[in-house]
Amino acid sequence: MKLLETITVAAIVGLQALGAAHAQPKDTLQKIKDTGVISLGGRDASFPFSYKLSSDDTPIGFSADLCMKVVDAVKAKLGMPNLKVNYTIVTPANRISLVQNGTVDLECSTTTNTVARAQQVEFAPAHFVASVAAAVKKSSGINSMAQLEGKTVATVTGSTSIQLLRAFRKNEKLEINEISGKDTADAFLLLSSDRAAAMIVEDVQLAGLIARTNNPGEYRILEERLREEPYGFMYRKDDPQFKAMVDGTLTSLMKNGEINELYAKWFTRPVPPTGANINLPMPSAIKETYRNPNNRGV
Repeated sequence: MKLLETITVAAIVGLQALGAAHAQPKDTLQKIKDTGVISLGGRDASFPFSYKLSSDDTPIGFSADLCMKVVDAVKAKLGMPNLKVNYTIVTPANRISLVQNGTVDLECSTTTNTVARAQQVEFAPAHFVASVAAAVKKSSGINSMAQLEGKTVATVTGSTSIQLLRAFRKNEKLEINEISGKDTADAFLLLSSDRAAAMIVEDVQLAGLIARTNNPGEYRILEERLREEPYGFMYRKDDPQFKAMVDGTLTSLMKNGEINELYAKWFTRPVPPTGANINLPMPSAIKETYRNPNNRGV
């Protein structure tokens, strides 16, 4: 009887796995054509890449603009000018699974392309290169990463900054406590409310968070960097037609220089809703990425 039960359970598990495999669309363009909808993934607080002005709005930002360039290319390719765009707000914790299971066709925010993640999803050519750094309050007296000894540091759940912080702590033999926020805004609140002495995430996101505070002069970003982080859009693996569409569109924007104007719009000029300006001229690492588009992970 036990043997029969074991065989039955194994069969059910096998059928479930088979069903899950079939549930993942392999031809995204065909899926879009059949449903009349392209499903995008974005964030609600990743300023200025993908963020919402209100709870009812769709995300805006640098990543969102680039994503819509891909949508326009899909419309032209399929001859569907009235293609519906459906946005799902994703988090660092669920963004990969939502791409894999077909909920999101193209995830457009601030996901770092890592070798480990590239085993689960496909990455488009990097559209931004950031560096992981720490922000502190000037009043804390903290001027280096070594001075985080014995302090509590805020990170973002599911982000690469967690692993980098732990590696730094181990290599430098420091005692550093961790506390995580569900997104960048939540993690920055931990810093601003003094529940954390520092926040570690990509420097551009720290700059954006600081620029939008009432008192930006209270904060500083430490000079040390833990690692460069290439951001890339995610989509499902083993889908050569959709890969050609996404990669070709972004590569064209980089090669013809159109992406430079979009970069200037979001990183060197005032942006909604408060007119904050990150004032981040294009770094050499990003210029090189646009000259030679690639999806190499870290």
